[in-house]
Amino acid sequence: MRKLLASLAIIMGAAGTAHAQSAELSDNADASAGKEMAQSCAACHGDNGVSQMGTFPNLAGQQASYLAKQIMDIRDDERPVPQMTGQVDDFSDQDAWDVAAYFADQTANAGQADDEDAEALERGEALYRAGDLSKGIPACAACHTPTGKGIGSAVYPALAGQHPEYVVSTLGDFANGERTNDPGSIMGDIADKMRDSDMQAVANYVLGLH
Repeated sequence: MRKLLASLAIIMGAAGTAHAQSAELSDNADASAGKEMAQSCAACHGDNGVSQMGTFPNLAGQQASYLAKQIMDIRDDERPVPQMTGQVDDFSDQDAWDVAAYFADQTANAGQADDEDAEALERGEALYRAGDLSKGIPACAACHTPTGKGIGSAVYPALAGQHPEYVVSTLGDFANGERTNDPGSIMGDIADKMRDSDMQAVANYVLGLH
């Protein structure tokens, strides 16, 4: 019992230290320095973080905590992204926070959902705002907020205005286990319960959130 308590104390202490270090890096984030480092990101993510290609995510207006984590996870091979190979290998943790701070300060994309298929749009809204209890799918809004802005303190990303193609691809990666860097594997469990049509519907709906 004493060994178990000692182990728990060590784990909790390590988690507390990691949180404190993250908070310090966040507090010291320099968006101006991040802007300089982000110049190479423009080719895929756009000059101000709004990508012109649906396969690459918009970064403008994204939660800084989420972006910093993704940069560090990609750097540390915790999240495989072939298109990012070698792009952030030399980034320090502070570099990641600086770049994240820069993109977080940019104006988020304001998209327009496709409303030609009213039933699909209604399904997307229902999934986002209420989930589907019959399938065990919780409401997206619970973690990503009703307006799709995300929750920085919980490292939950903003979804508003994100490219549908990227959202569908990401949900697919979570569902098939190719991406596993989400807290507690929450998204892997959720995406696994979604049909392709569900993914398409919710992805279209979040494009129009702003």
